[in-house]
Amino acid sequence: MSEKRIVIVGGGHGGSQAAASLREKGYDGAVTLVTAEVDLPYQRPPLSKAYLKGLDHDLLPLRPESFYTKNAIDLRLATTATGLDLNEKTVTLSDGGRLSFEGLVLAPGARPRVPAIEGVDLDGVFYLRDAADARTLRHRLHEATNVVVVGGGFIGLEIAATARLLGKTVTVLEAADRLMGRVVAPEISAHFLNLHRGWGSDIRLRTAIGKVIGEGGRVVAVETADGSRIDAEIAVIGIGVVPNIELARDAGLAVDNGILVDEFMLTASPNVVSIGDCVSFHHWELGRRVRLESVQNAVDQARTAAATLLGSRDAYRAVPWFWSDQGDVKLQMVGLPFKATRSVLRGKADDGAFSVFHYDGDRLVAIDSVNRAGDHMVGRKLLGAGVGLSPEQAADEGFDIRQLAKQVPAAAHA
Repeated sequence: MSEKRIVIVGGGHGGSQAAASLREKGYDGAVTLVTAEVDLPYQRPPLSKAYLKGLDHDLLPLRPESFYTKNAIDLRLATTATGLDLNEKTVTLSDGGRLSFEGLVLAPGARPRVPAIEGVDLDGVFYLRDAADARTLRHRLHEATNVVVVGGGFIGLEIAATARLLGKTVTVLEAADRLMGRVVAPEISAHFLNLHRGWGSDIRLRTAIGKVIGEGGRVVAVETADGSRIDAEIAVIGIGVVPNIELARDAGLAVDNGILVDEFMLTASPNVVSIGDCVSFHHWELGRRVRLESVQNAVDQARTAAATLLGSRDAYRAVPWFWSDQGDVKLQMVGLPFKATRSVLRGKADDGAFSVFHYDGDRLVAIDSVNRAGDHMVGRKLLGAGVGLSPEQAADEGFDIRQLAKQVPAAAHA
């Protein structure tokens, strides 16, 4: 018989929240949080911005060490889960130990995608996913003169903006025809293209990396697929992530671009839940499986997963939201625009503050906002409550959308 213990594998935002939620919901068994990292669970978004910029900037813990002690959460740092036996209900650890469990939370996250090109193993090629990556990159970034960033998504552009603030020569290579093309409206892409070029970065669209060139084992340049050479002391690659599914897959759980879970975050095993960047779940609005990479998604799924393990069946229905700080500009997104059939603009891009409202027919499904936090917060309320806002109202700056949001009961968007 398994011990009265819930084991959490992964110490990111989701894993830490799962531990907190279990205690908040009254679980009185043992809680063990296993994380491969050497640091207390910390806030990851600052790694590409404030942490990189300042050599004296410390990690920001999600919760103080005293929280784990006070709540009797056994925090195992620098420990990797190396095996999972669903029949025996045990997790094998890198230190040779083994934990039995009555419930298991899999939150192993994801790892950077590595391109299949020459030179990716050279000293000076960096990825940014965790604190260890950030520590190494920070010192090398401050020493460098020329920086090439491969990938024009959130992480690449955040690093590019930070590097420019440090006075570095920055080149961004993006294989697609616009920046952040998978996640934002064309108007947003165009605006950020102009911003980054205005800050002095060389942004090259429709340009794939060919190889990284080294001398003496260290990066000296990056060559594009068309043969152009760009001098660089460091190359930062941000072309997406790969979900860490191996532990689940090897244990016999179903995987497909992520660990498959139902609407309660349950895997194919009745006492195992999974959350965060590694999870593929059926989205109630899109009508298909998705895998979302965001702090909000990990934290909200952790709350659902904790409730599931404790006997509740509250389907995951949180409205997704995301953000990206690039230089002094804040990009915020709420909802998923993949089924949008039309979009309307609120405000003017030339003013540096505007939003794009996305509609499926006349139904609001998502909002992208640049330096308009009010629109974002209103959108979270409206989408959470299913309150209608017509395209005409969204486009009319004279229409008070905040007043409409005030009519939404607090419980509807909590």
